[in-house]
Amino acid sequence: MSSIFTKIVNGEIPCHKIAETDRYLAFLDIQPVTEGHTLVIPKQETDYIFDLEDELLGGLMIFAKRVAKGVEAAISCERVGVLVAGLEVPHAHIHLIPFNTIEQLGFTHRGATDHAALAKTAATIREKLSDQGAKGV
Repeated sequence: MSSIFTKIVNGEIPCHKIAETDRYLAFLDIQPVTEGHTLVIPKQETDYIFDLEDELLGGLMIFAKRVAKGVEAAISCERVGVLVAGLEVPHAHIHLIPFNTIEQLGFTHRGATDHAALAKTAATIREKLSDQGAKGV
């Protein structure tokens, strides 16, 4: 059975897309820890991030780096944190979380789903990526 992320990749479930290539996809988490909380995934469904082929894993991190620069430009934050937990969805993924304090990196206070706000945030991040000339992201 396909993971929810594979269903997003296949267009079966909508998402607030930030960036996409032929191998990777970045979209907003619908229950964000902070505004701009982005999920970065390989399109290839693999449960555990460290089971990815080296080239795919390296490419995922480079793609995440480019997306993080757009998130950082769009969202007022000290940094963009990177978290890999891997238990929530059986599909390798990276959380990019804008934060100002270390406490903001916890998953205990997740936001409610507000699709209008998510759509606005996604558009702002995409605009910042475009401003940076992030082609192929």
